Amino acid sequence: MTIPRCPRVIVFDVNETLSDMAPMATRFDDVGASPQLFPTWFASVLRDGFALAAADAARPFATVGAGALRTLLSEATLSRDTDDAVEHIMTGFTDLDVHPDVVEGVRALAALGIRLVTLSNGSASVAQTLLDRAGVRGEFETLLSVEAAGRWKPHPQSYRYALDQCRAEPEDTMLVAVHPWDIDGAHRAGMTTAWIDRGNSPYPTYFAAPDVHASSLPHLAQLLGERGREDSERRRSDSE
Repeated sequence: MTIPRCPRVIVFDVNETLSDMAPMATRFDDVGASPQLFPTWFASVLRDGFALAAADAARPFATVGAGALRTLLSEATLSRDTDDAVEHIMTGFTDLDVHPDVVEGVRALAALGIRLVTLSNGSASVAQTLLDRAGVRGEFETLLSVEAAGRWKPHPQSYRYALDQCRAEPEDTMLVAVHPWDIDGAHRAGMTTAWIDRGNSPYPTYFAAPDVHASSLPHLAQLLGERGREDSERRRSDSE
């Protein structure tokens, strides 16, 4: 793996990349539905958001998520009213915590002098709550949502929106995500990419490969720090 130059801006995905979404399965159990419905539901939300983007349209994550829930829960025997069940599950996003590696990794990346932002298919307010709870909101320059971009990731318009908001060039900006589809989309937008592979999973060969493959955010900071030092030494040598 050839690591590109240390980026000036890192754009983080939020859902699953920063947030630990495992507790969302419990929300389904709370309302009498099978916890195993959670991954099915989340995959259907992404599918429908991607479909809207492919049709040059968009709806907020909360709208798509609630609609998909109503369809999925219509076949379940619930312990409460459907409206209450949908609200209980959707509000679960505001109670999530970050993955165990996030706080250390974010602070290490910020210490490298890299500007940090988020770009989520969800709302910026959910990212705000998540990062406030983790105590690292202050490390982020801004929290962006595709709701303002008009298209969900991985549509090119979503990445262009983030680049415009950061006043950054694609080659100076790195997208960090756990989702290969997000890595592929950012690559096609001209950005460098880092895939966070916490589970030692195989990467789909039909997507563009990430520039950096890291097991955690601290590992990513270590790799970028090493590359940054190499770049500094090279510049120093060239000037002598």
